[in-house]
Amino acid sequence: MNIKFKINAKITSMQVVDLFKSSGINRPIDDEKRIQSMIDQANLIVTAWDGIQLVGIARSLTDYCYCCYLSDLAIKNEYQKSGIGKSLIEITQETIGEQTMLLLLSAEPALEYYPRIGFDKVENGFIIKRKV
Repeated sequence: MNIKFKINAKITSMQVVDLFKSSGINRPIDDEKRIQSMIDQANLIVTAWDGIQLVGIARSLTDYCYCCYLSDLAIKNEYQKSGIGKSLIEITQETIGEQTMLLLLSAEPALEYYPRIGFDKVENGFIIKRKV
């Protein structure tokens, strides 16, 4: 396995839908227009590639000086547990810099993963959930 990482590489909504389906992440994969908007509106996307195949993504929204919201971290099922997710997060951190906080919301199955790779659990957050 020879994984290459890229920052803000061109990706299509179909590549992302295929990745999301394989990874098990819960995203609106039946709404290609919404997935395309998610790609277009993110200002930091770190991707992992095995040849020409997209195998991992860390999609973020950031100001590059104070905070960064990591909105998607997804790895194709057959590539999970190989360190790709950790590498995507490390590259995201290097890109945003030390003065920028990295924040995310975790799905239930990943709650044990993030503390193992350096995240601290926070208790002081609030959310207004999406309606759709």
